[in-house]
Amino acid sequence: MIREKISACVISHNEELKIRRCLGSLTWCDEIVVVDSFSTDRTVDICREFTDRVYQHEWLGYVGQRNLVREMSSHPWILFLDSDEEVSEGLRDEILAEFERGTGDCIGYEFPRQVYYLGRWIRHGEWYPDIKLRLFKKTFGRTEGQEPHDKVVVSGPVRRLKNPIYHYTYDDIRDHVDTLNRFSTITAQQKFVEEMPFCWRDVFFRPVFRFIKGYILRGGFLDGSHGFMIALISSFGAQLKYMKLWELVLRQRGSFKDLPDDYPPRRR
Repeated sequence: MIREKISACVISHNEELKIRRCLGSLTWCDEIVVVDSFSTDRTVDICREFTDRVYQHEWLGYVGQRNLVREMSSHPWILFLDSDEEVSEGLRDEILAEFERGTGDCIGYEFPRQVYYLGRWIRHGEWYPDIKLRLFKKTFGRTEGQEPHDKVVVSGPVRRLKNPIYHYTYDDIRDHVDTLNRFSTITAQQKFVEEMPFCWRDVFFRPVFRFIKGYILRGGFLDGSHGFMIALISSFGAQLKYMKLWELVLRQRGSFKDLPDDYPPRRR
């Protein structure tokens, strides 16, 4: 039986410190395709050490960029990986074993993602097992979802593998908060475009529920102080997107201007 071929597809932007680890974990694939959104560091040069299939294209959003790199691939199976992720040796061996046996009627594979955060692996809470469908037949799947939360959608049977991909997601707390700030802006804008009404209870209660869900219901407390910090920052991120939705509603109503009429403020 001839093993079906796999195209590893990666999107990148200014990831010179992480991209080598990512691509090094994909050398067993039959092809590596990278679409870079005009990095200003050494990301592209490092990518070309692993593959000549490196392209640059303006950023289309997570959904658009993933569908673009998918279309650029040559083989019948697609493996998506972020530039700050790594395929574990266990997952590599598990995938190759599946393909050597034959995939049968399966058109997609999902597996856990495990995060390395501030010096330790996170094993509980909302961050684990964080199941992702990343390996699928090209003709049966595509990327959908609302920015910035993309997901692969397939039409057919999916199997779950045991071994994880590793995610080296945030360099430090500042990086974590910066990402939440960026993502909350995208999410608030999406909700605003969809005309989702602003409600104060979302600002007050959603963060509380998010903390309880991650820290208590999903066992985040088992990760100690790291689990507490993750749950706390996640709850703040949940609050932030609704605060930004409130800001957009105020702007639409003309309730405030960037500068007040009496700028600069008068002394009283």
